[in-house]
Amino acid sequence: MTAPRVLPAPHASPLDLGGRTALVTGAAGGIGRACALRLAAAGAKVRAVDRDAAGLEALAAQGTGLAGTVEPHVLDLTDLDAAELAAAGTDVLVNNAGLQLVRPIEQFPPDVFHTVLTVMLEAPFRLIRGALPHMYGQGWGRIVNVSSVHGLRASAYKSAYVAAKHGLEGLSKTTALEGAPHGVTSNCVNPGYVRTPLVETQIADQARAHGIPEERVLSEVLLQDSALKRLIEPEEVAEAVAYLCSPQASYMTGASLVLDGGWTAH
Repeated sequence: MTAPRVLPAPHASPLDLGGRTALVTGAAGGIGRACALRLAAAGAKVRAVDRDAAGLEALAAQGTGLAGTVEPHVLDLTDLDAAELAAAGTDVLVNNAGLQLVRPIEQFPPDVFHTVLTVMLEAPFRLIRGALPHMYGQGWGRIVNVSSVHGLRASAYKSAYVAAKHGLEGLSKTTALEGAPHGVTSNCVNPGYVRTPLVETQIADQARAHGIPEERVLSEVLLQDSALKRLIEPEEVAEAVAYLCSPQASYMTGASLVLDGGWTAH
């Protein structure tokens, strides 16, 4: 029998990613911005990936003075070959980028469905594919896929988003099984509705789809199934991501860390 592995007490071991390179997609705003800043605060050299050059520039300025660095990397994730190349040499990969359109299936534009799955499922696959050789070579890696409560539950009018997030859950679990012998963990973080531009901009779409005024969308649609009647903050999601990169989470892989305010408790 092997000797038990002894870890330091959680309060004595703050997250230290000094010397590590992290890549965060969708980093110019919302959850991605919060994750980039959190990992840089832990000492990581963060490759901040987004197609929003101005947003990345503002993020880099905000990251000045942290223990690590934030390096803007302008990239459209529909360029899958470029996405895979961008992930080479990373120790921590956070697949966060996403987009949303709320429409009934019979009205959902096929080109948008294709784009959503490209950015939110195929691009994560290519990023993981690009990151794994380096992770395997050093015997350590952390992959965190920012999924959603919609990776576990469906909602009407979100066929592309729900399909992509359900697919991401499967991709994450497969990565966990393959990566375990190489010291690589892969997990999902599953927030409910987060206070981000992605959520704020879908309120009008939700109102139109459900036939209700915009002011009723938050309480009657977005938070209807949540026990906690508030949006989760991006920084709360970033802390969950950071935890999954910590020594205390080294035995956690193939899991979905749910931050949904009680939605899935029904």
